[in-house]
This record gives sequence, C-alpha cells and structure tokens, in this order.
Amino acid sequence: MIPLSYDLHIHSCLSPCGDDDMTPANLVGMAAVKGLQVIALTDHNSCRNCPAAVYHGNQYGVTVIPGMELTTEEEVHVICLFPDLHQALAFDELVYSRLMPVPNREDIFGKQQIMNEKDEVTGTLEYLLINATSISFDEVFPLAASYGGVAYPAHVDKNSTSLLSNLGFVPPDSTFTCAEFHDFRNLHRIRRDHPYFENCSVICCSDAHYLPDIHEPDYQIYARSQNIPDILEALQSRTEESR
Repeated sequence: MIPLSYDLHIHSCLSPCGDDDMTPANLVGMAAVKGLQVIALTDHNSCRNCPAAVYHGNQYGVTVIPGMELTTEEEVHVICLFPDLHQALAFDELVYSRLMPVPNREDIFGKQQIMNEKDEVTGTLEYLLINATSISFDEVFPLAASYGGVAYPAHVDKNSTSLLSNLGFVPPDSTFTCAEFHDFRNLHRIRRDHPYFENCSVICCSDAHYLPDIHEPDYQIYARSQNIPDILEALQSRTEESR
C-alpha cells in the first residue's frame, strides 16, 4: 500500500458556481503544482469536463478520477466516482435526463462551460446544474454501482446540502462505507452523534470552486497503486487519513 495525496472534490467552470478560471487545464495544473497525486473532478450533476481533465492529468502525472457531485431529490449532495470516462459519461446522460428541467440563467447563476483539451469552450448545458435530480438518496448508491462507480455522501459536516443537514440522520438501511468531511475537526463530534460513521472510511476534501482553494497535500489515502480502480477500492475500505 502506498500513500497518495488527494483532493477528491473539485469543481470546474462547468459548475455555475465555479470560477471561470477553473478550467480543466488550470485545475489539474494547480493540483500538480501543489503536489497532489490524485484528484477527482466533481461538477454539479455533470461529468462533461472530465475528458479534458483526464487528458491534462495524463500530461501532468496526476491521476484524475472522473466523477460528479450529484444532488438527490432531497437536495443531499453525493459524490459519485467512476473507474473510466465511458462509465462516467454514461452515468452523466442518465443524471441529466433526471435533472429538474429549469433553464440556467447565466446572469444570475453563472456560466456552465464545457471545455476541450485546449481549454476552449465547446458548449454549454441548458438546464441549471445545481438543481435537484429525481434520484433519491437511497437510490443513488446502487445506481452508481451499476455503472461501476463508488458513491458516498459529500461534506457530511456542512450545515447545508449534506446528509445530516437535510435529513438529520443516517437512514437505517444505508450501505455507504465512505464519507467525506470538509473539516476533520468535526470528525469526533459527528461520530459521537452518529455512530454509523464509526464504521466508515473518512476523507477530507476541499469542495474547491476557486484555484487557491484546492487542497495542499495534507491528506493521504493508502492504495495498492495510483490507478483509479485501486483508489476506488481503497475508498471502500476502512482506512484513516493522516495529516
């Protein structure tokens, strides 16, 4: 097992709340400059900028996991990560078909820019990506798994759009084995109040919408290799992260 510095929750300029400077090339380049070995691109309800990010990851020697931050019908954010682009983009099509069909207003919410490997804008998405889908919290985990993916609740310690803020509890039939924290200082409190997390692997990620917010190499995950399948396997096992 080898330690890998990571940040598995990063938004690009495809997310309407993401800064325009968060192009695939820029965010992967920043991750490389900071010394991260593994990142995940997790735009709101979309994987459309993952191909360009994976391309730049190959150039910089950074493993880029294609993913998304899915919004369930309860407005709980769940991170979904996939072993390759084919499965991620197939999942993307399904999610977009189940997204609330409300047109984006760029003047209010921001741009939703799809970019190619040259950081050129090749298109936009019509529907507002930060809206909820018709996918329930219980449904998202087997659904992601059916596409070869791994899913876990995002920023469980935040006071909005998280499992605990929106539902107030962990559903008794939950099956997720990993959970993301925004700040590990909240770990003891969350585990005290919600013992389910005692049996979860936990990670800490930035939820970066701006380049400076991407994490420094402060946290590591231990995996067999830097290959995506081994990293996804490690996320599903009980391993403590170190700072």
